[in-house]
Amino acid sequence: MRIEQLECIAAVTRTGSLRRAAGELHLSQPALSETVRNLERELGVDLLDRRRSGARISEQGRELLPHIVDVLESVDRLRRAAHDQHHSSRTVRVGTVNAATVPLLMPAMRDFRSTHPATQVEVIGTQQEDIHRGLREGAFDLGLVNYLLGDDTPPDMETTELLRGRPVVCMRPDSPLADRQVVTPEDLLTEPLIGMRPGYVMHRYTHRLLGEGRGPSFSYTTDGAELGKLMVAEGLGVTVLPDFSVLGDPLERAGVLVSRPLSDDTTRVLVVVQRPRSGSFPRAARELRSTLVVRAAQQARLRAGGEESGHPVVERDSH
Repeated sequence: MRIEQLECIAAVTRTGSLRRAAGELHLSQPALSETVRNLERELGVDLLDRRRSGARISEQGRELLPHIVDVLESVDRLRRAAHDQHHSSRTVRVGTVNAATVPLLMPAMRDFRSTHPATQVEVIGTQQEDIHRGLREGAFDLGLVNYLLGDDTPPDMETTELLRGRPVVCMRPDSPLADRQVVTPEDLLTEPLIGMRPGYVMHRYTHRLLGEGRGPSFSYTTDGAELGKLMVAEGLGVTVLPDFSVLGDPLERAGVLVSRPLSDDTTRVLVVVQRPRSGSFPRAARELRSTLVVRAAQQARLRAGGEESGHPVVERDSH
């Protein structure tokens, strides 16, 4: 039994004519008739009732038709899934808030590239709400987002914690705040403040840090940590970011940026990777997620070693 034979029966049933079915399937009428007869001989039933006025499905064929349709629909689903998997194996789409680009995402992408040279990784920087929407609608395969410790996560998302850090003040070395060991909320009010736009976790955190009654009064707002760091490097002000977003950044390694902890603050910021609990999960996306988890574990060990020694440890990649 071949799929083409079942497609012939479905076409004759749909069109009510061997001639029209042959035209639809781009076959000659004799070839279609022979295909149907071969299937009838194999099954031992007459599937079509052939008359001078045309061919229509027989009573026996009508009883078997739901099974034929089920098989054809299953084959169609298989073909679509194979097509989607082929497409997904060549492109993995990641939505990210950019908070852990340097210590996590870039090294993971480099590792992934070494084992998947033909797969493109498409990285889109946007806000958490847009990432969740993209994951639900299939626009993203993976999402990298931030939470404050204790925040609820969407129940329809599979969430895996990758990194955990504390908020720090990111500044240039020549900033007056760089002379301090720690920075207080009051100190932040003495410098032009670069904030994240509403929708980012650090926007919410900074408002909470400075309190409802006194601000913050942002001199600038921007999208994401990467642009915020560039604005700091250009001398426009200071910004508040998770420590893992600053330590190891090329600008920090070059001495263009430094960071200082906030006084008496026990807040912890998380980076998590998310994917929908339902729906397909392409193999390439699954393997990139595993690479992120491995890289995050390596980074956490390095950070733990640095904290024990009293000095931040920055991974120096050999690539």
